[in-house]
Amino acid sequence: MTDLPALKDAALTIEGRIAVLTFKRDDVRNALTSTDLVNEIPNTLAWANANPEISVLIMTGEGSAFSAGGNIKTMGERAKAPPFVLQQNYKRGIQRIPIALEEAEIPVIAAVNGPAIGAGFDMANMCDIRIGSTNAQFGETFINLGIVPGDGGAWFLQRLLGYQRAADLVFSGRIVKAEEAKEIGILLEVTRPEQLVPRAMEIAGKIAAKPPLAVRYNKRLMKLAQRQNLEEHLEVCSAFQAICHKTEDHAEALAAFFEKRSGRFTGK
Repeated sequence: MTDLPALKDAALTIEGRIAVLTFKRDDVRNALTSTDLVNEIPNTLAWANANPEISVLIMTGEGSAFSAGGNIKTMGERAKAPPFVLQQNYKRGIQRIPIALEEAEIPVIAAVNGPAIGAGFDMANMCDIRIGSTNAQFGETFINLGIVPGDGGAWFLQRLLGYQRAADLVFSGRIVKAEEAKEIGILLEVTRPEQLVPRAMEIAGKIAAKPPLAVRYNKRLMKLAQRQNLEEHLEVCSAFQAICHKTEDHAEALAAFFEKRSGRFTGK
């Protein structure tokens, strides 16, 4: 395994094949702008991609919030820059996160411990699986400040919820609490606060127990399926399947099935 990425505003822990990235800027409710999180999250995802020993990444927040998104206290000062500079700042800053999550080669689980607002909500929606505690809240609140989701949030939200539900949240800027979030499809599950990370680890553990190469190929297929037509997708399926059939882990999975035991996978 390569060295862990250098982190200041987050902490990365490893348990088996599971990595947990915890945001540690509770003083600003884990805001993504005006903190190093805007760089540390993409850097951690790149690190995970490069490490075949990692099969799943969990992201969660320390303290009261998952992420407040943009730091409103510094927003007015940042907005003084000319439009071209502001545009470039988005591309070089917050927009690194959706690109990194879209390119993630492993499943990413958002364990939403508290409010996920604005870009924090969008970042959760970019993950493969979201579970939340009863303290979780969500808001596509950009319109309340007279701005738009500059991080691609409208693109992700309607793919997650469908156009009409996404439109309701984008145009109203309203806050959605945990139970409604589960009802409309933002969250897979709602847990008690103390059970959030253990439950995320349980879900991640089931994924991490699978053949590592197959996990990564399945993740790639899921993402490709969002933008391919059926004929294109079937072509990729056959290519990936041919590769998987030749792996040691496939042979081990077959042996484990017939011998009625758990597989011992090596990622080869």
